[in-house]
Amino acid sequence: MNDSFMFKMRFLLRSRSVPVTFLRRFSYKDIKHATDGFSRVIGTSSHGASYKAREVQLLGRLHHRHIVALDGFSVGRKRFLVFENVENGSLKEHLNDPLKTPLDWRIRLKIAVGVAAALEYLHFFCDPPVYHVSISSSTIMLDENYNAKLSDVGLLGSGSSDHVMARRTSNCNGQVYGNIMYELGLLILELITGQSSDKTGTDLSQWIEESCFPTSIYNMIDPDLGNNYDSRELKGLLAVARFCIKSADEPNSFTPQIYRYLQKKVSIHMTSFS
Repeated sequence: MNDSFMFKMRFLLRSRSVPVTFLRRFSYKDIKHATDGFSRVIGTSSHGASYKAREVQLLGRLHHRHIVALDGFSVGRKRFLVFENVENGSLKEHLNDPLKTPLDWRIRLKIAVGVAAALEYLHFFCDPPVYHVSISSSTIMLDENYNAKLSDVGLLGSGSSDHVMARRTSNCNGQVYGNIMYELGLLILELITGQSSDKTGTDLSQWIEESCFPTSIYNMIDPDLGNNYDSRELKGLLAVARFCIKSADEPNSFTPQIYRYLQKKVSIHMTSFS
């Protein structure tokens, strides 16, 4: 085992029903050695989720350039999940750490579009669809090319009421969609302002909903950007954020519409970042 893996403290429950046959298996000793006795754990599940073998198989079948891939799991008395290493760490680090090189405007646009693309995949191209994910600067990882990758995706029966997998039925209610819409809107505002949504999330959402917010836009832009941004794209991105937050209680307006709307408003496509 080498450093090309990101260890996450997500526990795998014992299950006799379904073997996990297509994922790489590591021993507890392998993982302990690779992380220097767990001193180099890059990420941990924010919900302390526990997964059964069937659920791990579903997670292992998620393949998208904007979702952190599951590479394997440990076997033995203590069981963990092992994810791909994402070289540039979390988005939060790049927005809040003064020692990090500031993200330029094009990278921030690319991150917003990438997250929307991942959500579209989870909701409309997975079987069963994945509706509950955690979207924040802490759970968005950046690879060597600063492509965004979602790192906290939930599964049915994971032991967390916040992270479940459901089919596209009435069980997936408006509150689920509303939370995702709201989180996506806050993430976009965080990309624009550089302000942590952990501390100022409510303030940011209130600001974008105010009728007079256009007059204060340029006072809210992340100082690290300076004047190096496109005003038209900025207004388009703000329109998407405002739409997400104001539409949080209107689940029928969600993802591929948001993804297409985002592309249209900022006039970019994923291929332009290849």
